[in-house]
Amino acid sequence: MVKPFVPQLVYVEPSALEYPLGKELIAKFENMGIEIRETTSHNQIRNLPGDNDFQKYRTAKSTLVIGVRKTLKFDTSKPSAEYAIPFVTGCMGHCHYCYLQTTMGSKPYIRTYVNLEDIFEAADNYMKERAPEPTRFEASCTSDIVGVDHLTHTLKKAIEFFGQSEYGKLRFVTKFAHVDHLLDAKHNGKTRFRFSVNDDYIIKNFEPGTSRLPERIEAAGKVAGAGFPLGFIIAPIYLHEGWKEGYREMLEKLEAELPESAKKDLTFEMIQHRFTKPAKRVIQKNYPMTKLELDETKRKWKWGRYGIGKFVYTNEEQEDIKDTLGRYINTYFPQAKIEYFT
Repeated sequence: MVKPFVPQLVYVEPSALEYPLGKELIAKFENMGIEIRETTSHNQIRNLPGDNDFQKYRTAKSTLVIGVRKTLKFDTSKPSAEYAIPFVTGCMGHCHYCYLQTTMGSKPYIRTYVNLEDIFEAADNYMKERAPEPTRFEASCTSDIVGVDHLTHTLKKAIEFFGQSEYGKLRFVTKFAHVDHLLDAKHNGKTRFRFSVNDDYIIKNFEPGTSRLPERIEAAGKVAGAGFPLGFIIAPIYLHEGWKEGYREMLEKLEAELPESAKKDLTFEMIQHRFTKPAKRVIQKNYPMTKLELDETKRKWKWGRYGIGKFVYTNEEQEDIKDTLGRYINTYFPQAKIEYFT
């Protein structure tokens, strides 16, 4: 079982200490005996412990930066939500295929923001602009927020903030099972709690440092028991020998182990594996032994956001994925809604 994340090293931006959460976190980490360093800005962090890039990368993934979010213009987050809400960036997991490999670049440490009132105020303004239309906010575009929330409780505060809002809805996805502290949050049905799931081959080979599938399913049962709307993201859908059997077994397991109460209002999102040229370089550098198949000749080229092209599966493979997984979901979860395949 993966233990809850504890940083090896903490950096703090001085301005973070002007906020209650900043003070609270520093006191917590001092009590835990964790080394704390000051930095004027996360961009100034240099000289992380490690003899080479490989070791420094691993140190960075266990480093937490406590800072202030200055940019309060939210990115869009289609197709899962209208906006990405920024509470945390970076992730403690070591998923080989993750797109954060390139967006985080050479700074893969985890940053948590303490100026929550500013972030909530910005969210409020976005909601007012769209009212009376509901506005969905995605809290896990640049991180796995659940992986760090047992320390910060930022997500818990966000769940309660959106629970009281008239037009706001919160969504996030996780590969971690450390959810107990969130179960009593007053969500009022406004937060959809999603788990990322995959077949055994992918979790075993490409998702080190995350909770295993049985732990995620058990956590999903707890979340449903607490009345949260529940969802699953199957991502990345990755073609390997025996993939059809692997995904069938995964959904069968999900159906068998989820409590009946969890199956009423379920959503599924499906995202195929994709990669960019820069991501391929970073993945091969950070995980030189990876079995991840990154052969560009086997893929279809597709223009992505910001003009960066990516390699996806061929049209025939995509149809096969959509048909196969769609059929499984309809068989095991006839009441569930498939939100999209991308």
